[in-house]
Amino acid sequence: MKIVQFVTRMDVLGGAQVHVRDLAIHLKERGHDVVVVSRGRSSLTEELAEKDIPYYEINNLVVGINPYRDLLAYLELQKLLKKIRPDLMAVHSSKAGILGRLAGKRNKIPTVFTAHGWSFTDGVSNKKRLIYKSIERMAGRMSQGVITVSEYDYHLAVNNKIIAPSKLKVVHNGVPDTAPMLRSTPRIDPPIITMVARFAYPKDHVTLIRVLHRIKHLPWKLELIGDGPLLQENHQLVNELGLTDKVHFYGAREDVPELLAKSQLFVLISEFEGLPLSIIEAMRSRLPVIASNVGGVRELVSDSQTGFLIEKGNDIQLKECLESLLKNQELREQMGTMGRSKYEEEFTFTKMLNETYQFYQKVMEE
Repeated sequence: MKIVQFVTRMDVLGGAQVHVRDLAIHLKERGHDVVVVSRGRSSLTEELAEKDIPYYEINNLVVGINPYRDLLAYLELQKLLKKIRPDLMAVHSSKAGILGRLAGKRNKIPTVFTAHGWSFTDGVSNKKRLIYKSIERMAGRMSQGVITVSEYDYHLAVNNKIIAPSKLKVVHNGVPDTAPMLRSTPRIDPPIITMVARFAYPKDHVTLIRVLHRIKHLPWKLELIGDGPLLQENHQLVNELGLTDKVHFYGAREDVPELLAKSQLFVLISEFEGLPLSIIEAMRSRLPVIASNVGGVRELVSDSQTGFLIEKGNDIQLKECLESLLKNQELREQMGTMGRSKYEEEFTFTKMLNETYQFYQKVMEE
């Protein structure tokens, strides 16, 4: 099968981009002819080149709404699809999702949209939410199938009548396993807390830093992995709070599994989420997880079993959960081990790949 994987950006190390890279590489390994289409370059596109997977850039593809450039991007995509002539197109992220389904319909190419989180979810104004819902409903009529990465997003689609339930499929995110040596060792002092996330809304590094400042008397170190527009603001906060000896900024890194293996606790504080790969990677590394109870996070973290779910804006709850895990090595070990078991049962890459390809086949057969 010749498959196009189309995503809005490949110049950032986000969940959708990593997902596309992994899908492309493993589908090719299974004998399929895979092409990736996007805009921008990064280490992810270098990996595609190493695997001899063609990568085409749409120069006018932008994230925000821009009617002129969106039209040019659509025309570029049209021209490219006529050249590639794929059997199926898989589209990811909002802008690529809309343009891809328009072009797929025009060229009679079966198209599957993977919703890594809906554009009309939390964090947008009511006016924008109504606009985005209307756009997604229109695009839904041009979709042969839609994959949601969480039950949460599946129910959002059904309740908002985005597409018929018969064309929807939940396929939880999954990540490839790592070597056994890349597992966390819970009995290290001081415990290392890690958060892997871009310094941009909806991630909330500020709340985590402020809460940790209130328990600075406890032994801990915080490692923040990622970059983004709010990086300097967080640097400044750490300086103001006198935490420079306890909080370390690592920037965007390629060796996240190695860094997680040295950690004892993973935290993700957010305003909203889809089904974050970073939490799955932490579970894979046998780390207990403290995370905001938003979006599909509750499908990953079993509260009081593999970690703790924090209600949005509840700083007291976050402080209590951090104290519990920082003070109790046995609890860290117990929760981390249960999280690793849950990863093995529900969130492996092989499981996700098989379910995704089965859905691709179903769409092709209809």
